[in-house]
Amino acid sequence: MSEHVVLNPHRGFRVQPKLCALGIMTKAPQAGKVKTRLVPPLTPEEAAELNVCFLRDLAGSISQACLESSAQGVGVYTPLGSESVYESILPKDFSLMAQRGHEFGERLIFAAEDLFEVGFESVCLINSDSPTVPASSFVEAANELAKAGDHIVLGPSDDGGYYLIGLKKLHKGLFEEIDWSTERVFDQTMQHAREIGVDVHQLACGFDVDDRATLARLCEELLGPEARSSRNMALNTRKFLSEIVAREGRDRIWPETK
Repeated sequence: MSEHVVLNPHRGFRVQPKLCALGIMTKAPQAGKVKTRLVPPLTPEEAAELNVCFLRDLAGSISQACLESSAQGVGVYTPLGSESVYESILPKDFSLMAQRGHEFGERLIFAAEDLFEVGFESVCLINSDSPTVPASSFVEAANELAKAGDHIVLGPSDDGGYYLIGLKKLHKGLFEEIDWSTERVFDQTMQHAREIGVDVHQLACGFDVDDRATLARLCEELLGPEARSSRNMALNTRKFLSEIVAREGRDRIWPETK
């Protein structure tokens, strides 16, 4: 049995009123099943451990945001039955909710639907690939959604996607006819928002870490000469990457540019 509260909209459980769900979309971090585009330069086991670090850092930022806004952290997880995996990853103040659906857009729709069903007043769905997003962005999202009137919040990623989408009501059209995992996701979502007639509040831009190039960028940001400015950012990820560099040198995961 999980030490986290597992939210189930079909069992009548309801959260406290007027809360924003800050939900991380997550797959149980098993070697060979997560972060596969980072193999190589990482091994499958290292990629899974890096995914754990990302989750811990994001969850830490979300927990901090919950102290500064009316919000609740939720791990929106898959597969069903992997609840115990998150006991050592997510803080005890998080809840869990199982994902439903098959295609990615369908999973997002069902996640939002289920979170609204258990009583959240607003919902943010957050990817697990952006460990450097600061707590202030999650606070901004929750506070913006607490304002009157229907609108959405988007946290754009510089690869053309987004790391966060926040909703006050479920607009399924925002997740339909989207070319997922392409550079068109953000623009298509903005176009759908215009068609629906809902205003969009944009957060500061972030970046996803999902391939060799973005891993090197992450290393530069956390370990490079300018890293002092981000010394309190993504501490679990920073420690994991620095240990690889200290043990094997930087070339395997962070080659110097010529």
